[in-house]
Amino acid sequence: MENQDYLQEVKMVIEKCILGDRRAQYQVYEMYSKAMFNICIRIINNLEEAEDVLQEAFVSAFRNIKSFKGEGTFGSWLKKIVINHAINHLRKKKLQFVDIDNIADGAANNISDEGKFDEKEIFLEVGKIKKAIKLLPDGYRIVFSLYLLEGYDHKEISEILNISESTSKSQFNRAKKKLKEIMLDNE
Repeated sequence: MENQDYLQEVKMVIEKCILGDRRAQYQVYEMYSKAMFNICIRIINNLEEAEDVLQEAFVSAFRNIKSFKGEGTFGSWLKKIVINHAINHLRKKKLQFVDIDNIADGAANNISDEGKFDEKEIFLEVGKIKKAIKLLPDGYRIVFSLYLLEGYDHKEISEILNISESTSKSQFNRAKKKLKEIMLDNE
């Protein structure tokens, strides 16, 4: 019953936001800002820029809140806005992805199955892994974060980043390889 009460409270706050209630907007910000900031920082990898993008994303969300139809959760709707703002911010900085479609077929066949980590390969403290993720090149880090941490599949990532699915897969696999190198170098 507790979850139902929370969902009802969120619904009422969102309805107030639609009416332009600033206190309700602040309440929504308080409810979601920490989780959304974590998404920004994982994608952007710069504290000040992540803070700016977070603010822009919330302004955009409040400006467009009438488009929230309630078909999914408000959090997932807001998460899409935050991710899009973070990706657009990086695009403005000329983020480049290596397009696997432009690489010879033989090289593409060497890419391993996505998402398969050997348990013996990576069993380190979470803090070390987070630090290593921050050291990944932008393209690798973004695809890695969207796939592994945010739960998007490669088709969704390809649509979000405007890249091919195979590029998303190759970026993810390269990110895993680079992450492993970084972690082994830091041991």
